[in-house]
This record gives sequence, structure tokens and C-alpha cells, in this order.
Amino acid sequence: MKKALLILIPSFIFASVAFLIVQSIILRGNEKGALQVTSSPQSEVFINGKSIGKTPLCKCDSKDMLRTGEYTIRIVPLSGGFSEFQEKITISKSVLTVVDRKFGKGATSEGSIITLEPLKEGNKRELLVISKPDKSEVLLDNTPSGFSPILLKDVTESDHEIILKKTGYTEKRVRIRTPNGYKLVASVYLGVDEDGVIATPTPTVSPTASPSATITPVSLPTKITILQTPNGFLRVRQTASTSSDEIGRVNPGDTFDILDEAPGWYKIKLTTGDEGWISSQYARKEE
Repeated sequence: MKKALLILIPSFIFASVAFLIVQSIILRGNEKGALQVTSSPQSEVFINGKSIGKTPLCKCDSKDMLRTGEYTIRIVPLSGGFSEFQEKITISKSVLTVVDRKFGKGATSEGSIITLEPLKEGNKRELLVISKPDKSEVLLDNTPSGFSPILLKDVTESDHEIILKKTGYTEKRVRIRTPNGYKLVASVYLGVDEDGVIATPTPTVSPTASPSATITPVSLPTKITILQTPNGFLRVRQTASTSSDEIGRVNPGDTFDILDEAPGWYKIKLTTGDEGWISSQYARKEE
């Protein structure tokens, strides 16, 4: 019997995923596909509510592979007190679906689910990038390609790197290889950056206004107190953006005058005399 299984093998450089095509497993009886799961820290993996083992695991042997179809995967960390991860996955014929999850506190967890779907034309290649949150900027091999979800056609048959960016989230890199005759589907989960803030863009003000428009002044409180943070400190940024340079750090319990305010941010003056922005999520107004 002819051997034919497309296997996707993950790499851990930059939390990325690389893919190789290997003819290695004889499929018998029902159509089957394989599943590989990696995580940090080690976790227990459940499929449709049934435990199938602990990470890292690979249901790659012909006797262990899963029938094609849709499943619910649940990954439960064995340490760290992190929240579990649950998602729907699809097992396709002769394809190894790869699930990777890096757990963190709160919404800082990140990961990816990579699989292949056959195309009607065997000489075509497609790449579908989906992200949570959506509308993330997608770069393919450092070239801006649009925003997720996005379908890229006629991708070259070679190794590639996908980069996803979104304000307020940690940049995510995923390495892939796009084979002939398949659409590679990359579902990528971005983690909130360590400041724990999703920055809101400053509204654009039109240079023209209605004659009846009025601006109501808002009275800012004079002081704020820094609250506890996961890191034990809070970064002070040069501008009201998580991608801005860090100019200092403040500690829980410190109090500062508010110099200015933006959505999700307060501007303060440090004891050094420098002025910068901090996340309002970790600051309490003192009315």
C-alpha cells in the first residue's frame, strides 16, 4: 500500500512552527489524521472530554491517530495556576495538526494551531492566517501583507515566517512551510503584553467643526496611587503606547500628580523630573 502522510513538525525557535512533508505512515480502515500538542508548562490534553496524555504528545502512530472530523481540545496546565485552553480543531486525512500553547498569567497566554487543507489544484499553495484578536497586522517574511483574517494565494513552496502585531499585544512569530496542493491554515493567539493593557488609539479630531460644537473641560484628579502588578513594578513609557520606549519604573504604593490623561493611560512626573505615561489599569485615582 502506498504510504502518504503529511507531517508538520514544530520548532521552538521564537516559539515558531516549522513544517516538513514526510511519507511515513500507512493509513488503514477509516480515514485518519494525526495530532501533536506541545505546551509550556507541561499540561494534560483532553479530546472531547477524554484525557489522551500529557504534553509533549503526538498521536502519530497509525494505531493512535484520530478519525477525520471536528474535535474539542482542552489543554490543562499541570502547574503555575494558569487558566486552561479550549478550542475546536479539525483532523484531516493524512495531515498532522499541530497545537502549541504557552501559558501566562491572565490574558498573556499565546499559541497557535496549524493544519493543512487540500486544494483542488495540486500545483497551488495558499496561506490563511486567522488571529485572536482579529485585525492584527500580518507580515509574511517581514513584508506587510494586510490584516487578519487574510488569505494569501500563490505563496511560494518554501519556508516562511509569519509575524503578527497588534497594539497592546505581544508580537507573535510562527515559522511554516507551504507545500504544493494545500492551503496552510494558521490560527494564532496573541497574548496581551506584560503591561496588561490594550491601548486605544487617540481619536482623530477633524480640523473643521460645527459652529454649535462646544468642548466641555474635564477636571482631572490631582493624584494617582500605583497598584500591585504581576511584575511587582509598573513601566513608565515615553508615549501612551505599549510599543513606546521605557523611561523608568514605579512601584506599588507610589503616588504621583496627573499631568495628562489618554484612553488607558496617565501621564506622570517622576522624581527624576522626567515625564512619562503609565497604564491606568494599575493606578487608582485619588479624588
